Amino acid sequence: MFKKTFIPFILILSLSVYGQKKELKAVVKLVESQDYDTALNQLLSLQPVVQDSELKYQAQYQFLAGKIYGGQKDFKASFAAFDSARQLETENGSSKHTVEIDKLMNDLSVEAINKAIQENQNENFTEAADLLILVYNIDKEKNLDYLYYAASSAVNGGDYDRALGYYQELRDLDYTGSVEKFYATENETGEEVELSAENYVLFKKLKEYSNFRTEMTESKLPEIIKNIALIYVQQKRNDLAIGAIKDARAVNPLDVGLILTEANLYIQLGDKQKFADLMKEAIEKDPNNHILYFNLGVITAEQGDRAKARSYYESAIELDPSYAASYLNLAALILDGEPEMVDKMNSLGNSRADNIKYEQLQKQREGLFLEAVPVLENLTEIDPSNVEALTTLKNIFGTIGDAANFKKMKEKLEALGQ
Repeated sequence: MFKKTFIPFILILSLSVYGQKKELKAVVKLVESQDYDTALNQLLSLQPVVQDSELKYQAQYQFLAGKIYGGQKDFKASFAAFDSARQLETENGSSKHTVEIDKLMNDLSVEAINKAIQENQNENFTEAADLLILVYNIDKEKNLDYLYYAASSAVNGGDYDRALGYYQELRDLDYTGSVEKFYATENETGEEVELSAENYVLFKKLKEYSNFRTEMTESKLPEIIKNIALIYVQQKRNDLAIGAIKDARAVNPLDVGLILTEANLYIQLGDKQKFADLMKEAIEKDPNNHILYFNLGVITAEQGDRAKARSYYESAIELDPSYAASYLNLAALILDGEPEMVDKMNSLGNSRADNIKYEQLQKQREGLFLEAVPVLENLTEIDPSNVEALTTLKNIFGTIGDAANFKKMKEKLEALGQ
C-alpha cells in the first residue's frame, strides 16, 4: 500500500517541476519578444506554485520579473525583483544570473537617472527624487551622489522634511562630492584641456601635451550644511539652524564656505551686523575673493555707510574687473542721492536765494551723473547687452544734454530690441 501511494507522489512531483520549467520557458519567450504585459500575467499566475518550489526556480522567477518590470519601466519593481533574485541565488550557492543582473541593473540605473533629469526639467520634483533614491539604494556607497541630487529635487519640490533627512544622512556620512579633475595643456594651441584619469596617465608620454596638473573640485559639504540650516529656518527652528553651522565650523574652522554659510543664515534671520562681521572674517581668510567684497558692499550700503560700501565695490572690481554686478551696484550707489536732490530742487521757490541753491543742486546732480558715466561705460564694455546700464546711460546723457551719446545709447538699445 505504501509503495502504491509513494510512486505516484514522485510522479506528481516530477510533473510539477516539469510544468514549472515549461511555464517559465514560455515566459522567457514572451520576454524575448518584448510582450511584457502577457509575460507578466503569465508569470504572476505561476507565483503560488513557484513560491514553494526550489530556490533556483524562485530565483529564475524573480529574475524574469525584474526583466519584465524593467521593460515596462517600472524601475522600483524591477530593482526589487533583481535584488531578490540575487539574494536567492546567493542562498542557493549559485551565480547563474548574477553577471546579467548586474548589467541590467546598471543599464536601468542609467535610464532611471535620465528619467529623473527629465522629471526635474518638467518640474516633477517628487518623481525625480523617487527615481534618484532608487538608484542610490542599489549601491549606497557607489551611488552616494544620487542621494545629494535627490535632496536637491526634494528642496525644489518644497518637500523640506524629506530633503532634511537626505541632507542629514549626507552630513553624517561626511559626504563632500569632491572629485579629482585632470588637466593638461595642448602645446599647439596653448589651451588647457580636461582629461580622463586614464588619458592623464597616457598623455604624459606624448610630447604634444605639457603642464599636467590635478585639482579637487569644491566640497559640497558647506552647501549641505547651509541647506540643513536654511530648512531649519524655513521651519522656524532657528536654534537648530545656528547649531548645525556652529558644529560644522568646529570641525572645519578654516573653511571659508562654512563662514559664508553662517553669514547667509544671519542675513536670512535679518541680522545684518552679524552678517557683516562674518563676511569680514571670511575676507581675512580669503582676501582675493571679489564676491566677499561685493556682498559686504551690498550690506554696508543697506546700512547707510555709502563711503565704505563704495570702497568694497571698488575692491571687488579691482580683484575681478569682469564681474558686471560690481559696476552696476557701484553706479547705483553713486546715483543713490540723485532723487533726493531732485526733490529739493522741486521744493525751491523763485527767490534769488532759491535760484542760487537750485543751480548748486543742479551742478551737484550733474556731478553725480558724470561720476557714474565711466563706471557704466566700463560695464557696457564687458557686457555690451546690459540693458540696465545702457538705459541709465541714455537717461543720463539726455538729462545733461549730450545729444551725441544719447543717440548712441538709443541705437544700441534699439539693436537689442528695447
